[in-house]
Amino acid sequence: MDRSARTGAPSPVLGESGEGRSAPVIGAGVDRVDGPLKVCGRATYPTDVDLPDLAHAVLVQSTVAAGRVTAVDTTAAEAAPGVLAVLTHENAPRLATGGEDRPWPPPPPPLQGDRIHHHGQNVAVVVAGTFEEATEGARLVRVDYEAGDPVVDLDDPRAEHVRDPFGTDGGTGDAASALSTAPVRLEQTYRTAANTNNPMGPFATVAIWDGDRLTVHDATQGPSSTRTDLAAIFGIPPERVRVLAPFIGGGFGAGLRTWPHTVLAAVAARHVGRPVKLVLTRKQMFTSIGHRPDTRQTVRIGAERDGRIAAVDHESWQTVSVADTNPYENVATVALSNYAAPHISARDIQVRVNVPAPGSMRAPGEAQGTFALESAMDELARELDMDPVELRLRNYAGTHPVTGQRWSSNGLRECYRVGAEKFGWSRRDPEPRSMRKGPLLVGYGMAGTSFFFAQGTCTARITVGRDGGAVVRSAGMDLGTGTYTVMTQLAAELLGLPLHRVRTVLGDSSLPQAPSAGGSGHVGALGSAIHAASRELVRAFLELVGDDAASPLRGADPDGVRVADGRILRQDTGQGESYADILTRHGREELTADGTAEPPAKDKGVVPTGPHAAKFAEVHVDADLGVIRVARLVTAVHCGRVLNEKTARSQLIGGTVGGIGMALLEDTVTEPRTGRIANATFGDYLIPVNADIPALEVYFVGGPDTLNPNGTKGCGEIGVSATAAAIANAVHHATGRRVRKLPITVEDLL
Repeated sequence: MDRSARTGAPSPVLGESGEGRSAPVIGAGVDRVDGPLKVCGRATYPTDVDLPDLAHAVLVQSTVAAGRVTAVDTTAAEAAPGVLAVLTHENAPRLATGGEDRPWPPPPPPLQGDRIHHHGQNVAVVVAGTFEEATEGARLVRVDYEAGDPVVDLDDPRAEHVRDPFGTDGGTGDAASALSTAPVRLEQTYRTAANTNNPMGPFATVAIWDGDRLTVHDATQGPSSTRTDLAAIFGIPPERVRVLAPFIGGGFGAGLRTWPHTVLAAVAARHVGRPVKLVLTRKQMFTSIGHRPDTRQTVRIGAERDGRIAAVDHESWQTVSVADTNPYENVATVALSNYAAPHISARDIQVRVNVPAPGSMRAPGEAQGTFALESAMDELARELDMDPVELRLRNYAGTHPVTGQRWSSNGLRECYRVGAEKFGWSRRDPEPRSMRKGPLLVGYGMAGTSFFFAQGTCTARITVGRDGGAVVRSAGMDLGTGTYTVMTQLAAELLGLPLHRVRTVLGDSSLPQAPSAGGSGHVGALGSAIHAASRELVRAFLELVGDDAASPLRGADPDGVRVADGRILRQDTGQGESYADILTRHGREELTADGTAEPPAKDKGVVPTGPHAAKFAEVHVDADLGVIRVARLVTAVHCGRVLNEKTARSQLIGGTVGGIGMALLEDTVTEPRTGRIANATFGDYLIPVNADIPALEVYFVGGPDTLNPNGTKGCGEIGVSATAAAIANAVHHATGRRVRKLPITVEDLL
């Protein structure tokens, strides 16, 4: 076991070895700096943490979806060998709520009452000396229920509806009137299934109390936010909570909320006075860490005969747990920014049902909303007998359709051009069922997409030592997207150091505050903070030599210098000296500076803009059996300045794979009578495997974003958006059959 896991320290630092790369370090396909740790088994995940006197906790979950607990018999469990405690709503401590002012607030705290809101709700937790003893103890807990009649379906008339839950409904003009007079009118309803995140690594928490101080190793995407939540829930100052997440086994948004199992691990640890580890089973992963909500969406488009859109009306209904303060998951708002129409209306409506609390899943809201909107655009193109790419180009939004503000950057036109060229779109015969490859029907489909802009306040700290190397520190974390690598690259460029002279330490809430790794905003936030910290650090070095007669940098201003080869150099004369020489001459071991970056202002006539992309899909459909195979997928994307093409391409490929799953396979099936998830295993929940994935091509277009100091935009989630729509549109082109729900199955085509 790695010593860092035993001591509660972060995992081994990164970037300490290896040869330096020649400049520039940005843009190159640099290998992951954390790769050696992972392949050698030295990266510490929450499940790896081992501590002296460690106890284990196992959850007991509800077997009904609605009603209340009438009795809990823990006698046999408490008498079982090794069992230390059994906690239920009858003896658990009272807990506060936390994080309600954040985009991803935690669900209500667990074991606070007898009400049952969904199948799989935590009703008890058993703590024992070993995992096996805790598992047996959990089996012995007897729970009696007064079962209610669950409401689990989006269309159930008994469900409570909440309109405009996020305060984001809006638009411009008068969409209803414009639709009524448009020469061409389209109205269709589309459905998307609930999807479950299913990261490879099971979520786990290890909690340790030292008096009133709490340390938690957790599968979280936001150590700072989890610390804030736990402090609020337990009523202690945030500085007495430390959250460690140097590595997690994937998340896809599941780690953005502080889930009940994390709270229960801390409750159990305090109750038994020992460190406690709680690891979710695969079945519990389906009920405990969120899911992408299912939706029913109605899209209405009014257009002129030349294809110019006059009005768009987009309404979405999506499910949410009856007991949850749902995270920010607006779906219909994709219509507010994608096309230049003088009349737009978008509305989101929540339907409260007896299902587990939802959460963000890669491209939250955008994935569902884009499927509906881009399917409708394809139907409109068919109605107008117009090429789908031409229709989109004709309605390209040169400014934000609702606010009229200029985009900070928007390369969508270039995405359409490059994507169509690389895909060979010109070979498409527009008539459905007109293209064949032997016995297979061939379909070409495409879709455009954007992703919302997200960036939180972030702070980074950079230290340069007398050896001339730098250490970057922040509470931000690497979800597996390559954050360690690209932040190391960025700091190396900004400080003029070779890559191997920089190491990055992340995933520790005791480090400078950072937002959660979600919303494709982490590189923008953390990268901007590193940009600010590097500038402050150079300023600190110049102040140190400000009146140093021995320094060629005496009196130099930060705007009058550049950095290269571990040195600060005057722009005018090219003279300068190294960081190491400055520190040595002044008797300093190191120099440190913090940098904080705020989200860009929105009042300068420019709207901060996320990434844009165009997707082109080729599918092959067996005309007799209805079996669909994705043969090719091309993504052309504008995501600003690309810091590392290798990791960025990997993110876009991974997102595209998720989009294939959404389109053809993934469906979290809830039994209508019991509220039980019927396919809560990897044997029953279908996800794409190698045989389902063709060669996926990614092309980067456009240039840096104007509002980000490093020129970056997000790219982690844009790969999902529009993939399902492009595939569905290709299926229609191949078969002539329009499928307006996901996933598309064999039965839909027979």
